[in-house]
Amino acid sequence: MPSLQEPVMVTRDNTIVGGILISIGTGLISFLLTNFIIPKLNHLFLAANLSGKDLNKRNNDYRVPEGVGVIAGAIFLVCLFFMIPFYVLHSDDVTNSSTMATLSLYLSALLSICCMILLGFADDVLNLQWRHKLLLPTVASLPILMVYYVTYGNTVIVVPIPLQSLLSASVLDLGILYYVYMGMLAVFSTNAINILAGVNGVECGQSIVIAGSIFVNSLFALYYGIESGMETGYWRDHLFCMYLVCPFIGVSAAVIKYNWYPSAVFVGDTYCYFAGMTFAVLGILGHFSKTMMLFFIPQIINFIISVPQLFKLVPCPRHRLPRLHPEKDVLTMSTVVFKQTDLNIVGKIILSVFKAFHLTKVSYKEEDIIVTNFTILNVLLRFFGEMHEMRLTMLMLGFQVICSLMAFLIRYKLVYLFYDNLFGK
Repeated sequence: MPSLQEPVMVTRDNTIVGGILISIGTGLISFLLTNFIIPKLNHLFLAANLSGKDLNKRNNDYRVPEGVGVIAGAIFLVCLFFMIPFYVLHSDDVTNSSTMATLSLYLSALLSICCMILLGFADDVLNLQWRHKLLLPTVASLPILMVYYVTYGNTVIVVPIPLQSLLSASVLDLGILYYVYMGMLAVFSTNAINILAGVNGVECGQSIVIAGSIFVNSLFALYYGIESGMETGYWRDHLFCMYLVCPFIGVSAAVIKYNWYPSAVFVGDTYCYFAGMTFAVLGILGHFSKTMMLFFIPQIINFIISVPQLFKLVPCPRHRLPRLHPEKDVLTMSTVVFKQTDLNIVGKIILSVFKAFHLTKVSYKEEDIIVTNFTILNVLLRFFGEMHEMRLTMLMLGFQVICSLMAFLIRYKLVYLFYDNLFGK
């Protein structure tokens, strides 16, 4: 005799499969639209003087459209707007309170991403200061934080097993600190993409690898969840991720086609903010922020390396991208030159540590200090030597893929060292 739960399980499985197919279809449409529209609108960016020179090319007399990420962001939003009816009608009961709550999360996600695209484009046009770049993601994250508060409002975390004896608790209520953490996640993810840039294809490429990792993670989570009898909220979280990440991969795949070496367009800060906020939204509303941070390992490394220059402990130039060696047509480490008197005791200690670990190259010329910039791209050039721009991009993306594979190993194999089950509960 059939179980009473079988119809529920069939409905759930159909909803999951249908949602995945709708998401993939929307991703394909977003790719085709972006691929078609970008070359049609390039002249508008040039006419508006939204363009720049490619500093890493020997013959760079031509202008390259800049800020084209706004096209990807706009098409992404339009596709997700058209997905709203499918998102609602695909639910079990459109009048159900949980469905309405999920819809509010979906709309708040679109609002936050839309705000970040607008603010990113403003940065491309107005060239905002770094203090503004820290403030903008905080403001844009307010919609998802407030909707999270009125829908879930859960600020309890599971304490990792090694720390449970120390804290004498298996769960911990962070209260308002949880919202501070989520706000900081939005600030970090947007700026982490933005500071790992400077060579053709690296901004868009790293975003595609991260988004692809999120897609695979959601597939794994849905599969393992089905096998273990997951809760409704759990599979809806990862299905929600599918709805957002597939269109993002679609628009990004089209953008990188034109941004790959030799770049015909520059994505600008708009794309970096758009990508970063999308990842922040997925991590927060999908309830897998710890896993998201694992996918950001190269960005975290780059941020740690960059901290001395970002916080002015060591002088920071306007551009830190690798420098072109025109005779060889290869990229070398970029440098910053400053007076020895410009370094305080903290800066001197940092410089000594970086030099000891071969993370930077230091030379002296009379009263000046010549130091290679503190970025992961310069570190790669330091260890692997000068190389062609496309090879450097592929090396960076290869490192991103390796880190994602490590993230999956930690998430699905080593998780039992820290939590009692696969879902960290």
